[in-house]
Amino acid sequence: MFPYRDDNPTLRTPVVTFLLIAANVAAWAVVQGFGSELGLTRSICELGLIPGELLGRVTPGTQVQLGPGATCVLGQTQTWHTVVTSMFLHGGWMHLLGNLWFLWVFGNNVEDSMGRGRYLAFYLLCGIAAALAQVALDPASTIPMVGASGAISGVMGAYVLLYPRVRVHLLLFLFIYITTFTLPAWAMLGYWFLIQLVSGAATIGAEGGGTAFWAHVGGFVAGAILIVFMQDRQLVARHRAIILDRMYA
Repeated sequence: MFPYRDDNPTLRTPVVTFLLIAANVAAWAVVQGFGSELGLTRSICELGLIPGELLGRVTPGTQVQLGPGATCVLGQTQTWHTVVTSMFLHGGWMHLLGNLWFLWVFGNNVEDSMGRGRYLAFYLLCGIAAALAQVALDPASTIPMVGASGAISGVMGAYVLLYPRVRVHLLLFLFIYITTFTLPAWAMLGYWFLIQLVSGAATIGAEGGGTAFWAHVGGFVAGAILIVFMQDRQLVARHRAIILDRMYA
């Protein structure tokens, strides 16, 4: 189930959403070498968030194998900056493209709800909250965490509170068969959040890498809370009026 658009107009050009997409693409190109083996390994080891290293729970010099010929040596430097840098890195092309597509579908309307400067602060706060949620639930992990999905989860948490009844158009892949359908945002995003919650619960106590489900949960909850205080109520009211006009035109 993959969203490809929503029935939600934008009031202004979503400049910050464009800039965030550009920043992630630039990091993938310049810092990660378009996914080259050396660039990817170095960026994930040096700029990815590793909970155990962040909290000082690993012995300096500990080695973590990411794959054939790809090893991280932990505990060599201060890593507080990785709480932010990790949210602009990705593990592969599909990881990058999937995250940025979700950001485009939902981010432009959330930016509309609070203005550009406030939206940028909101996005970064959601990303930090997502990272800390993952650290809190798996504090001894030595697996690097990268990706914009925690921050984007915050955008989705805000969206569902702001525009719960907006129709979201989805692609459904059933083996070789592809179909489209629509759901209200509350149903689509509520289902997505439930999947993250159940999947996160299944990882408690498990070892190894994989998706940082608790970052998704933490980001979503942070976004739902922050939007209550950070929204511009006049912008939201104007936006909702336009949605209603289009629904009943």
